[in-house]
Amino acid sequence: MMVRILSLLPMLVGLLCALILLLSLVGYQTPETGNQVPIIPCSDDDAGCNVGMTTENLDVPRAFGLLEITLELEWKEPDRGWLGVVDASAADECPPDSTTGLTHCTEEQIGRFLVAGGPQNDGSMRFRLEPGSYRFVTAGYEGSSLDSQRVEMSSSVHLDNIVEIVLAGTSGLLLIGAGEMAFPVRNLLKRFRGQ
Repeated sequence: MMVRILSLLPMLVGLLCALILLLSLVGYQTPETGNQVPIIPCSDDDAGCNVGMTTENLDVPRAFGLLEITLELEWKEPDRGWLGVVDASAADECPPDSTTGLTHCTEEQIGRFLVAGGPQNDGSMRFRLEPGSYRFVTAGYEGSSLDSQRVEMSSSVHLDNIVEIVLAGTSGLLLIGAGEMAFPVRNLLKRFRGQ
């Protein structure tokens, strides 16, 4: 009888793991939000279009490696300007002005730091946040006088696939173990054979 009572603990932990797994599979989706994002105008006379960059890093801690966080951005005038994400090390070679965010680098120079998005996009960008430091960049296309455009952003969060697999395995083992503690298969077989 005492073993059956003790089997409640692994059963409850197994059910908790299964619940966390189920919530992760459903995930969490944030409501879509929109903002006006400044764009650096670029005239036909410019020798390459300069890029604007955020002045602060977006730091993603290592613990976020357990999660899969995906940002989805969509901008309204993809034929006149673009957005992207670069590694924060881009700020060493292309430091942004502290007030305007304007860098001295063109889209070709910033291109080797791009992690997501960039000039070749179709007006949308999908960026998975991995541990590290990032900055957002933006620029207009040659001949574009655009100085800002509306960007819609949403994000989704759930556990990393490997974490989900580990949770599924742990949950299964705990529930099987709890069942074996409460109703040992050996005893059930003895009863079945005795009948």
